[in-house]
Amino acid sequence: ACDLMNQGILALVSSIGCTSAGSLQSLADAMHIPHLFIQRSPAGTPRSGCGLTRSNRNDDYTLSVRPPVYLNDVILRVVTEYAWQKFIIFYDNDYDIRGIQEFLDKVSQQGMDVALQKVENNINKMITGLFATMRIEELNRYRDTLRRAILIMNPSTAKSFLTEVVETNLVAFDCHWIIINEEINDVDVQELVRRSIGRLTIIRQTFPVPQNISQRCFRGNHRISSSLCDPKDPFSQSMEITNLYIYDTVLLLANAFHKKLEDRKWHSMASLTCIRKNSKPWQGGRSMLETIKKGGVNGLTGELEFAENGGNPNVHFEILGTNYGEDLGRGIRKLGCWNPVTGLNGSLTDRKLENNMRGVVLRVVTVLEEPFVMVSENVLGKPKKYQGFSIDVLEALATYLGFKYEIYVAPDHKYGSPQDDGSWNGLIGELVFKRADIGISALTITPDRENVVDFTTRYMDYSVGVLLRKAEKTVDMFACLAPFDLSLWACIAGTVLLVGLLVYLLNWLNPPRLQMGSMTSTTLYNSMWFVYGSFVQQGGEVPYTTLATRLMMGAWWLFALIVISSYTANLAAFLTITRIENSIQSLQDLSRQTDIPYGTVLDSAVYEHVRVKGMNPFERDSMYSQMWRMINRSNGSENNVVESTAGIQKVKYGNYAFVWDAAVLEYVAINDAECSFYTVGNTVADRGYGIALQHGSPYRDAFSQRILELQQNGDMDVLKHKWWPKNGQCDLYSSVDTKQKGGALDIKSFAGVFCILAAGIVLSCFIAMLETWWNKRKGSRVPSKEDDKEIDLEHLHRRVNSLCTDDDSPHKQFSTSSIDLTPLDIDTLPTRQALEQISDFRNTHITTTTFIPEQIQTLSRTLSAKAASGFSFGSVPEHRTGPFRHRAPNGGFFRSPIKTMSSIPYQPTPTLGLNIGSDPDRGTSI
Repeated sequence: ACDLMNQGILALVSSIGCTSAGSLQSLADAMHIPHLFIQRSPAGTPRSGCGLTRSNRNDDYTLSVRPPVYLNDVILRVVTEYAWQKFIIFYDNDYDIRGIQEFLDKVSQQGMDVALQKVENNINKMITGLFATMRIEELNRYRDTLRRAILIMNPSTAKSFLTEVVETNLVAFDCHWIIINEEINDVDVQELVRRSIGRLTIIRQTFPVPQNISQRCFRGNHRISSSLCDPKDPFSQSMEITNLYIYDTVLLLANAFHKKLEDRKWHSMASLTCIRKNSKPWQGGRSMLETIKKGGVNGLTGELEFAENGGNPNVHFEILGTNYGEDLGRGIRKLGCWNPVTGLNGSLTDRKLENNMRGVVLRVVTVLEEPFVMVSENVLGKPKKYQGFSIDVLEALATYLGFKYEIYVAPDHKYGSPQDDGSWNGLIGELVFKRADIGISALTITPDRENVVDFTTRYMDYSVGVLLRKAEKTVDMFACLAPFDLSLWACIAGTVLLVGLLVYLLNWLNPPRLQMGSMTSTTLYNSMWFVYGSFVQQGGEVPYTTLATRLMMGAWWLFALIVISSYTANLAAFLTITRIENSIQSLQDLSRQTDIPYGTVLDSAVYEHVRVKGMNPFERDSMYSQMWRMINRSNGSENNVVESTAGIQKVKYGNYAFVWDAAVLEYVAINDAECSFYTVGNTVADRGYGIALQHGSPYRDAFSQRILELQQNGDMDVLKHKWWPKNGQCDLYSSVDTKQKGGALDIKSFAGVFCILAAGIVLSCFIAMLETWWNKRKGSRVPSKEDDKEIDLEHLHRRVNSLCTDDDSPHKQFSTSSIDLTPLDIDTLPTRQALEQISDFRNTHITTTTFIPEQIQTLSRTLSAKAASGFSFGSVPEHRTGPFRHRAPNGGFFRSPIKTMSSIPYQPTPTLGLNIGSDPDRGTSI
């Protein structure tokens, strides 16, 4: 520069970097030489602001030909338009990162998460190092970060970097990258689009081109070479923007010098020596500078002129972009433009789609909710697979429209609600922050949500329902006693005792004439036993012949018939039908009661719905205000849950009612293995389920149109019946725990009967042991003199003779106050027919019993010949004397000491014609 000043110059034009520009600025200001500075970046790297100091406007002789660096403003506007919240910035070695310091400060203030990474010259080595040093989890997180990226680098480096990340699968088809550089020509744009996948946005500086082709190469009276003015010329395509500004700068100086000559204000060229300390500046420098600043030119870069601050204000940025897709070489279109005066002109959203979304990959956020979204397969190392009603709807849309999707679950597993700072969490928050393209689950359309995201038309109606546990049958061991009340059972037991006592008294006042063959007598015990046997329909053994007793028993049998019939009918009802203990059949019933607490998911749409209606003073129905008081206990922490699954488990294992989406609750009730749930709810659907999309999404209309088609042709109903079948295994609306198929009665229903039987067995065994002990105790005593009476053998002789007669009236009164007779062994009896006629003697305590021959033979061996010599049978001349034994009080026999042995003459009746020796083995005991 000093050498040029020594030779003599009118102005100085420099195309250098920022470091040298400062030195030239100082020299030009000292020598008053107009300095036209054209900033040049190395190898096409984006420029950074030089920050030239301008201490005094009058001493400033440097003019910036290129406009100021507006990259900070352009990037901030584009990122804000895309609503990015998390992204990474890649820059090359030649870029000064301090150039975007202003942008980093602003995004940091807005809460954006921005990462910086420098791209080395050896890109392949850098990518290989990432795979070698990162674990799988870190690499997955890095891939997620690469979904949104900004590239600030020269075009050649950007091409190589795109090629490497695509070939190594570091980016997916849902990525969106922004490349910003002023030095990007049309050839670079086509090459970048060809090497990228996903969505690509390119920001570059552009210059206006005259619409009239014949005027493109003429700028006033100046004709530009066709190789420079023709946009399709390869030479003009490869020319850097810095060189275009140099061309226009020379043209501007030529016009300024020409104007000086015309005005005759020409100054001689400065011949200065800048090395000398006492050298004086050029006197014509100020006049030449003003002439240059006032002048202007329309050149290759458009209008070149200078503002008061010495800068060029004319700059335009062009924003180009592609849609999402996995096809390489997609077309690119102009999305908008930006300039410092008007800002952004145009929309950066995708163009409206019709029925073709092929190549588009959508990132879907969801919340697990049966049966809308469920995990169907979870294999380690592979993406999760999902199923459900909402997934079926999404798959139907994808099949028809041609897009692909990737699903992930919201990090906080919530649908989303507004926070104190105005932001949203959950599924809605993922859409608001542009981390997902669409959201699908059991997501209801609400006004608050529609303010921040877009919804498709509803694909299913929504209503609020309540999940309750069915009333279970109480396990009662004595369910057999349930048909009658305890007081009734007590009355029946008292009636049995009373009727038994009355029957005994009536027989005692008027003894009946009992028939031959009866084995019992009319004692109090037998009367009670007979009344009880007739009550349980088992009959009795005591025939009562008096009229009063028969009338009594007839009334008793009629009473027993009615009682037993009523008991049988009522028992069948109690064993097959359970009483309905839960009376909640609607939301109104739920709100009126306080025995069963109820709640919903905290901060959910149902929670907000009840809160808004419950706190509205103009709400006519008091149901919601009552429900809100219960749900809002302890600020909602007492009865509410965090997730719907926790509410369902709380209903199953506790005293609780869960208020939630009716569709979800119906699915849970249908598929419960124990059929322990039932649902109640509103029949009117005031809202619906929809698919949420980003605000301003171009997919909304296409999705809504396809959903309407699915509803019209019945495909949506087919999907509904798949998850909510009409003929399910459980009854949704019955509050009784009953099975649809009849089943056998279980052991629980008859546990009481077995307990009664077991108690009777134990009691009988105990009494048997007690009787045995008592009999042994009584039998061990020595009989008294009063008990040991001598048998009146003559009396016995006469009675036996009378029994063997042919008398038709054998029921003669015999005194029962003497003794009980022990068995008397007799070798033979007349005939079997006579033996059967003489079998019993009423009211005498004398009973004859026929023994089988083995018994007689056994008993005969115990009789001695001497003891039997006093008995006479038939024509036998000998007499046999039989030993008689007293009957012990316990019914056993013991030999009694016989004081005298008397003979009992036995005279057979001649008319009977008995053959004594015909049956020697027969014997009779009296």
